[in-house]
Amino acid sequence: MVNIKRWFRHLFTPPWSWRRAFPQATLDAIEAAIGAGEAAHGGEIRFAIENRLPGILAWRGMSGRERAIEMFSNLRMWDTEHNSGVLVYLLLADHDIEIVADRGIAARVDPAAWEAVAQTMEAAFRQGEFERGALAGIQQISVLLAAHFPPSGHNPDELANRPVIVRR
Repeated sequence: MVNIKRWFRHLFTPPWSWRRAFPQATLDAIEAAIGAGEAAHGGEIRFAIENRLPGILAWRGMSGRERAIEMFSNLRMWDTEHNSGVLVYLLLADHDIEIVADRGIAARVDPAAWEAVAQTMEAAFRQGEFERGALAGIQQISVLLAAHFPPSGHNPDELANRPVIVRR
């Protein structure tokens, strides 16, 4: 069943709306936090922001989780040596935060831990503190990755650290 209110929200979310929450300085801070975190563990973190779903996907009822999994694949998150990639995906039109972990880390971390990270971020975002929420989430994910994938002598940066803005 089509949720007409959701479809309209996605249809009329302006393509530039992500800039209000994530200006250049915040994107730079997120990139730096990911880089610093990855120096302390053998995992890979990506941060993706999407304003809205394409109209047809919103009409068909694609969930934020389904889109996050699709983005995980599109960003080649599964293409890491230890299958330790973690995607933080924000769907702004739905106020949705999804965390998708590759099989190597997902097998070691309880799903409730990922939900706790998302809740920390959501609490800050509700207060309009997007940078604080994003950095807190990255820090918590880095702690989880460090516990299960400590850095080895060879710790390449396998994926880009720059946040991805999915433009429509």
